[in-house]
Amino acid sequence: MRKIFLILALTLAAAGLFAKTTVIYHTSDTHGFFYPKNGQGGFAALAAVLEAGPEHYLLLDSGDFANGTAEAKNSQGLKSVALMNALGYQATTIGNHEFDFRDSALEPLLQNLKFSVLAANFLERKTGKFPPLIKPYKIFDVDGVSIAVIGLANRYPTNDDKMYKFTKPLPALKKALKEVEEQQPDVVVVLVHDGLRDVKHGTQAYVAKIAKKFGGRVNIVLGGHVHNIVQNEYINGTLFVESGCHLQHVSKITVETDDETGKFISAKSEIIPLIVEKVGQDQKIAEYAETLKEAGMDEVFGEAAENINRVSSVPEHKDGPLNDWIADLGRAASGTQIFVHNNGGTRMDVQKGPVTRRDTTDIHPFDNGIVKMTVDGKFLKYLVKKSLLPRSLFTYSGMDVTYRNKNGKVKDLQIFVDGKPVENHHKYTLATNSYIGYGGSEGWPFKKIKDSEKQLIPDVTIRSVLENGLKTQSPVRAVETGRIVEFQ
Repeated sequence: MRKIFLILALTLAAAGLFAKTTVIYHTSDTHGFFYPKNGQGGFAALAAVLEAGPEHYLLLDSGDFANGTAEAKNSQGLKSVALMNALGYQATTIGNHEFDFRDSALEPLLQNLKFSVLAANFLERKTGKFPPLIKPYKIFDVDGVSIAVIGLANRYPTNDDKMYKFTKPLPALKKALKEVEEQQPDVVVVLVHDGLRDVKHGTQAYVAKIAKKFGGRVNIVLGGHVHNIVQNEYINGTLFVESGCHLQHVSKITVETDDETGKFISAKSEIIPLIVEKVGQDQKIAEYAETLKEAGMDEVFGEAAENINRVSSVPEHKDGPLNDWIADLGRAASGTQIFVHNNGGTRMDVQKGPVTRRDTTDIHPFDNGIVKMTVDGKFLKYLVKKSLLPRSLFTYSGMDVTYRNKNGKVKDLQIFVDGKPVENHHKYTLATNSYIGYGGSEGWPFKKIKDSEKQLIPDVTIRSVLENGLKTQSPVRAVETGRIVEFQ
């Protein structure tokens, strides 16, 4: 019997079937959500999952940790860094929201991080070299398995940066990969702040091309930015994983390597919801997170009579009740005919019940003011047409839109202001948030209008009109949708 077992063992070993298992945990777009929300999420819950797992693992993040809640915003990301340090993260890359406080605020973040920041496509403008605190890649030893992690930063920061520049990601990856392969790692991971399907931002990202160009050389791609959950998706043999946002989930990637040669065999992933009742909380991390809470965040501004969602329940309606309501509040505050609200700026739905300052900050974490201007009908048509597909980037108050989607192109577009069709040479007063109005992100069409022709309304922000609306209109109910309609 012992001889039979020995022969079987030798046969299995020869076939390379004795595998070593290594675990990688991945998060992305945590945006300062330190605490559970509705019983799910937070760093203490993540810490409990890590404690319940294997002793040796790799903990990685795909960026956008610096802003999104009061704690992150008011500390310019430093409280996020403190908690990530406490959790023992080993590497992250640079997201677009790491620039919410301008590029001068990036260095303090880097100086306080106790783990690696990886970005192969991120250089100093002056020197053309990597900043001192950033590396293109790092090779980690995880219980005898060497895992190379190459970082790729998002190329479109929320604010224009003067100190740094971004190079094209695929050539940067090619160069880093060549250097990495000289060190013969067992596993190659790409950590990137971009998503496999970037419908949210109106573009198709390059991420899938990583597998097409480097299939067989890159084993795993860990993405983010678009707040999607992607599990066990393989392209050309490369595993793609995305872990959602706001620290509601963590991805657990199980990697198998040949126990004798170290050669990569396979990888699979699973998403773990951070439901506190199921996974628990680490007490020390929970207590530490409590010490980081901002004062005054439990102040109640009003009440929601029902859940008010960002997305309409009517499929052909491309505006949502929460975004419609915010746009209405903005138009009332600005006194203009039209208000343009960027849907991406609304980060959370409103839940039924009391609404606190923490809720309003979570809904709109940015300190955007309101800017107004006068535009002609030709500009309105240009703005609307460029923002409808593949998903509507804006919601409007005072303006109604109908159109058809024919093979991914806008057809039969009709735009009405005050019930009348928009005329090319007619003048209209319009307001929007200052980030969009001065050309940030999806607001790039507003760069067509000179800044000298824009007027910033003093002492008014999107969040202040939201809080005022809660005070004066409670209990708030969802408004009817149908301002942007896609006909079949």
